[in-house]
Amino acid sequence: MILTLLALCVSAQPRMKSPEYWVGAHGGVTASTVIFNPSRDGMSPITDACVLGGNAGLVFRFAAHKYCHFQMELNYMHRGWKDAYGTNSLHYVELPILMNLNFGSEKCRWIFNLGPQIGYCVWEESGSITERFNWGLAAGTGLYVRTKKAGAYELEIRYDFSLGGVFGTTVTDTYKMANPMDLSINLGWYWPIKSRKYSK
Repeated sequence: MILTLLALCVSAQPRMKSPEYWVGAHGGVTASTVIFNPSRDGMSPITDACVLGGNAGLVFRFAAHKYCHFQMELNYMHRGWKDAYGTNSLHYVELPILMNLNFGSEKCRWIFNLGPQIGYCVWEESGSITERFNWGLAAGTGLYVRTKKAGAYELEIRYDFSLGGVFGTTVTDTYKMANPMDLSINLGWYWPIKSRKYSK
């Protein structure tokens, strides 16, 4: 349903005479935890279970329509959770593939990002997790400001929810759910490598 609506949205947008390509980088602060069912000792309330970390990444954006773009990222993400046994830090490399919707004027736009992502835990300090592969959904919103000579700047709040767990969740495993989730605030800088032209 979501993919169908996005496809209809793209088809209804005015096309550019020539596509536009952007490259850039972003980074920010992340608050993350893991949703366990059944819960682990010391996991409630959820604010006490959060781990503060950072994230950073490279961005490629392709625009063939005026208000609907395609965006791919390669990110580093520091995730984790706290429980009665201490802090568990997880370090991921992730690849989000997002639909970028934007509304407003040429210089200032409100943006919405939505799409799937996959990742892999390259390092974890506790040595306790059994599942390193990660996949889930990302959704974000924020403000985009474009300048004439200094590229574009973007401030985004993004929510990530993993559909895969850090532990096995089959009927024979301890947990029915062990899914990471995080909320991040990111600042990005992007540079267009092709000028924008719209069809009439």
